[in-house]
Amino acid sequence: MADAQTTPYLVLARKYRPRDFSTLVGQDAMVQTLGNAFAQNRIHHAFIMTGVRGVGKTTTARILARAFNYEDENGRRPTLDLEKEGMHCRAIIEGRHVDVIEMDAASNTGINDIREIIDSVKYGPASAPYKVYVIDEVHMLSTAAFNGLLKTLEEPPPYVKFIFATTEIRKVPVTILSRCQRFDLRRIPADIMTAYLEKILGQEGIGFEPDALAMIVRAGEGSARDSLSLLDQAIAHGGGSVSAATVKTMLGLGDRARIIDLFEDVMGGRVAEALTALRELYDLGADPQTMLADLAEFTHLVTRIKVVPAAADDASLTPDERSRGRDLAQRLPMRALTRAWQILFKGNEETGRAGNALQAAEMTLIRLAYAADLPSPDEVISKLSGQVLANAPLTPPAPRLPPNGGGGGGGATALRVEAPMSAQPQAVATQAIASTQPQAMAETAPVTRPQAVVAPALATVATYKDLIALATAKRDVLVKLALESQMRPISFEQGRIEVALADGADPGMIATLSARLQTWTGQRWLVMVSTKPPEGLTIRQEREQRKEAATAAAHEDPLVKAILETFPGAKVVNVSVRDEEAAIPEIAPAPIEEDDE
Repeated sequence: MADAQTTPYLVLARKYRPRDFSTLVGQDAMVQTLGNAFAQNRIHHAFIMTGVRGVGKTTTARILARAFNYEDENGRRPTLDLEKEGMHCRAIIEGRHVDVIEMDAASNTGINDIREIIDSVKYGPASAPYKVYVIDEVHMLSTAAFNGLLKTLEEPPPYVKFIFATTEIRKVPVTILSRCQRFDLRRIPADIMTAYLEKILGQEGIGFEPDALAMIVRAGEGSARDSLSLLDQAIAHGGGSVSAATVKTMLGLGDRARIIDLFEDVMGGRVAEALTALRELYDLGADPQTMLADLAEFTHLVTRIKVVPAAADDASLTPDERSRGRDLAQRLPMRALTRAWQILFKGNEETGRAGNALQAAEMTLIRLAYAADLPSPDEVISKLSGQVLANAPLTPPAPRLPPNGGGGGGGATALRVEAPMSAQPQAVATQAIASTQPQAMAETAPVTRPQAVVAPALATVATYKDLIALATAKRDVLVKLALESQMRPISFEQGRIEVALADGADPGMIATLSARLQTWTGQRWLVMVSTKPPEGLTIRQEREQRKEAATAAAHEDPLVKAILETFPGAKVVNVSVRDEEAAIPEIAPAPIEEDDE
């Protein structure tokens, strides 16, 4: 009895650490690849193992070191059949073999540490067939250390093997990766992990509940070490057994069934019941942020089942999650699920930062309950359009601009309406996109379309708008902005332009414009500045004036009025006008030409 009390306890993650490939869990693809390589005697000299923490990278490295150095009464031979211990196996398993050197790159990052390896490579193994270097967390090495390792790694002596392990494969230089055979160790699937934990509990003689194991597997996130550590903790917490109640308390989880009840209350808009359930779970010890995370996780599960019905057969799911998840996936529309995910995701962040986590969680549930059955923007537009058509006819839209140009065509206006949170339960924030064509947007003058510029032919400029289109096609942003914002045309004829400069305009743009026109058209142009006082508006000012008129006209549109009345406090935040830039298509892009100047 005294010996049992004085013997140090060995945690499950160490006690059941795999010692050969037959006991390695969840990495069948890698084992098969290595088995084929060993059978064909095509064994690489350098390997790199990557994957999340706890999936078996270092364990695999030690098993490989055993496989390289296997020796029994029949002689030395590399093999994956390690059920029978060889001469060097015990020392390698216990980490004390002189020819298997393990180094933690997190604490040995410099070039001097690598130089020791480079110097020792010159000498052969003391007793084993191969000298094996295992470098854990290899991505932590410095740039100089990586560079120092390159030559040895590319052409090592025949008796040397390198095995690297890392959780950050992207931080390892490509020059190192190209010299190694890479193995990506996958997260262990839930069904395999569950069977593995059941086997260990059977060997330990400890009773368990399936729901408890499902929670541990989910919390372990595919890591064998994390799952075994949680299992160790659950055994201690439960006094020698693993029950769902103790695991919930240990992990700070609410009852999964009650989380689903809470989800149904929230998505059904039953705010009072949802807040009562949240308070009860909080009083039982559940963390508010964890409860929101559980709701988000269940929202994801329902959404996934809706898209992939076979997801309900996941072994890590509880019976409640499986059956009720299927039912909710059939009843809830996709828009409600995606909106719930967004609100819970944002609420989880807010709860983590809030001084009172319970209050923040309650506000998140209130927001979600009132938004659960909110219609989509398309449905709002469709419904309001039907009401407008039933109550009053819409103003006939102005005709669109004909495809080939011409005057009298109205511009198209796209509106974006934002509505803030309203006092009414269902009038929460939303955005609606509507299309209308107010007659106030009719063009006042016919538009002349420019000639297309086709390289290498020179351009022909007939109007001021042709000149703007040509500057756009030539990708000359400075000239285009000057023509639109700094100049107002007074007169325009072939070879001669008279403009008035706006206040603050750069006079130097006159000479630049003259030089550009000569380059683009092949003839000299006289660009003059008018001595008359500037009158009228620039092209940009005219465009802004028309946009203001379009916004005013949009407010008079019956559909927009209906939206603004339905969502008190909403406002039109943007009106896009199809003006002369849309009416005059851009000249076909010409190859970029080098100016002579």
